[in-house]
Amino acid sequence: MTVIELYGVRHHGPGSARAVRAALAAQQPDVVLIEGPPEADGLVELAADAEMRPPVALLGYVAGEPGQAAFWPFAVFSPEWQAMRYALGAGIPVRFCDLPAAHQLAMAEGRGPRSRVDPVGELAAAAGYDDPERWWEDVVEHVPGPAVFGALAEAIGILRDQATEPGRRDVVREAHMRKVLRKTIKDGYQRIAVVCGAWHVPALQSLPAAAADDRLLRGLPKVKATLTWVPWTYGRLSYTSGYGAGIRSPGWYDHLFSSAGQPIERWLAQAAAVLREEGIAVSAAHVIEAVRLADALAALRGRPLAGLEEVTESARAVLCEGSDLLTALIRRRLVVGERLGAVPATTPMMPLQRDLHDQQRRLRLRPQASPHDYDLDLRKPNDLARSHLLHRLGLLGVRWGTPRQGRTRNIGTFRETWELTWRPELDLALIEASRWGSTVAAAATARARALASGALEASEFSGAWESSENWRVSGSSALEELTTLVERCLLADLGDALPAVLAAVRARAALDTDVSHLMAALPALVRAARYGDVRGTDPARLGDVAIEMMTRICAGLPAAVASLDQAAERAMRDRVDAVHSAAGLLADGASRERWLDTLTRLLPRCPPLMSGRLTRLLLDAGRLATDEASARMSRELSAAVPAAAAAGWAEGFLSGSGLLLVHDDKLLGLADGWLAGLSEDAFAAVLPALRRTFGGFAPPERRAIGEKAGRLDGTGRVTVAAAAAPDDDLDEDRAALAVRAVAAILGLRFASHRAAS
Repeated sequence: MTVIELYGVRHHGPGSARAVRAALAAQQPDVVLIEGPPEADGLVELAADAEMRPPVALLGYVAGEPGQAAFWPFAVFSPEWQAMRYALGAGIPVRFCDLPAAHQLAMAEGRGPRSRVDPVGELAAAAGYDDPERWWEDVVEHVPGPAVFGALAEAIGILRDQATEPGRRDVVREAHMRKVLRKTIKDGYQRIAVVCGAWHVPALQSLPAAAADDRLLRGLPKVKATLTWVPWTYGRLSYTSGYGAGIRSPGWYDHLFSSAGQPIERWLAQAAAVLREEGIAVSAAHVIEAVRLADALAALRGRPLAGLEEVTESARAVLCEGSDLLTALIRRRLVVGERLGAVPATTPMMPLQRDLHDQQRRLRLRPQASPHDYDLDLRKPNDLARSHLLHRLGLLGVRWGTPRQGRTRNIGTFRETWELTWRPELDLALIEASRWGSTVAAAATARARALASGALEASEFSGAWESSENWRVSGSSALEELTTLVERCLLADLGDALPAVLAAVRARAALDTDVSHLMAALPALVRAARYGDVRGTDPARLGDVAIEMMTRICAGLPAAVASLDQAAERAMRDRVDAVHSAAGLLADGASRERWLDTLTRLLPRCPPLMSGRLTRLLLDAGRLATDEASARMSRELSAAVPAAAAAGWAEGFLSGSGLLLVHDDKLLGLADGWLAGLSEDAFAAVLPALRRTFGGFAPPERRAIGEKAGRLDGTGRVTVAAAAAPDDDLDEDRAALAVRAVAAILGLRFASHRAAS
């Protein structure tokens, strides 16, 4: 006689997991069926491997369309995982019985009505609970045992009877589960255990005629699906990540399942350890009082044991002394958890995945779920290889590492700082990137060549830079993206891709008639040419292209600065600054001189903001003498010039650094005299420009300028120290002694004021 036991569970619950193991041990089935895609039957044995450490997930994806994918996560406290482990330990067959992934991935999400209620929420509300998690803990987690399955099945049956017609997805899934049950019976198994979501139990309690289920399953859409194991994280197991079957507190549930005894005491001791790691003084006495408070709260609320709410409130009150910030730290580190699972080396992988795993081991870059900073010294071979790997992955769209802001933009430095965070979806990104090659280096090279050849859509091109905000180019031209690609190839050590990328840059530059595009693209190319030798790359080829672009910029710039509105003038000012900095890095002296000659010719016929900026650049470059710059400043800030135009010129001249005003009293006096002569209305009109200009100075520069300006009288002359007021309590005789001593030390002649009078 065939006996079928249905164990309806919540997909991730420690109480359900313990109850399932106890029930299976009592039943001693000869086969176990688990809700999951049957294509993964061949992967089940890996769950017994010593290297397999939950949380993990089955990843199903469509070959050639990795974006069409789904995950089936498992934690150590998942009932399905415990059933799988039991079957493997007992040496009995274990099979997945859900609708195949080939159909699930082909069926559009939301197809047909989806009227399923939340069974846990409905049952909690019926029991008078406003929190489904608390109800589940009280009824299931704190009262473990096989008897719970019958009660849940009866309650879910009532809910299903009251619900409207179930959605088509559930209907076909349950039809396939019944089909697998029939086949299992036909195969001769006598004691069958089925572990599935509690919602499905009523639909499996009887087996109607097979023809009805066959009609439901006939004609379902189908794709070619591939399945494998991938690491998972507790953060992705939480429902805050968007996971439909997620739970609020995976770390807490792991603790409840794994604790040998005294779960509350052990939990609060761990919370105290987390706080001590952050330098917070927490003693054993704090833990004892927190345990007492948690037990008292549970008793007051009529709960069988203290739950997550009670331990959290006691930790906040006693361990954290009311601090929400410290309570949030405990929640992140313990309640949710930062655990990342691991899969065995024998797990089926794409060649690109395998290559990355090998490099991670060789370079000692361990994937971790929590963010970790790596400070790389590029003079060390291992750190340089790490940098190459991370830049190659970024080019492939595998965003494992993010360059820290402002550290890796200049590729001439010998240091890089990266923040690495491994996320489960990165395995999917690797699978998608596998179309480019079987190794990280080969795939990155192939994608760089495809980007350069224009074989990719614009959206795919922009995706290459999304590994970090440092590398994204907002509103960039194709030429600018190509020169950025040159820099990325150098950072990733993709020498084989450089010829194709440089050829694309040269071809695009020859066709691009917009000087602003050339100016935006040049800095990245010059940086690559200047610092390519730092990473072992010959910069000569890059420099030749940069020189060609500089020549075209110098020829087209005069026409580009004519008839600019205010916004365009500011944008052009920024581009001129960038090209000027790039010109200083070029190894070609003739190009630098050509650029300065161009700026000199432009100076007399530029709008105020540009005129002020060019004056400053030429002054810094030695093309203008200080007296000549002062004369120009005097003319541009004279009373005859409209206040707005004068403010624009001053902003262009002074922006970026205030050291010029600190060290040149004449220029400071001219600026001060201009400001002192403005009317109230004129001053209000130019104030925004002044705030932009002086707000960009470093605080020490602003302070030094203020101190020097305080000694000016508004005409550019230094004020004379005021005589002491009659009621001043200064003792001149004693002061004269101090002054005479200082004069003697400095070797100066001293004559007192009284003697002179």
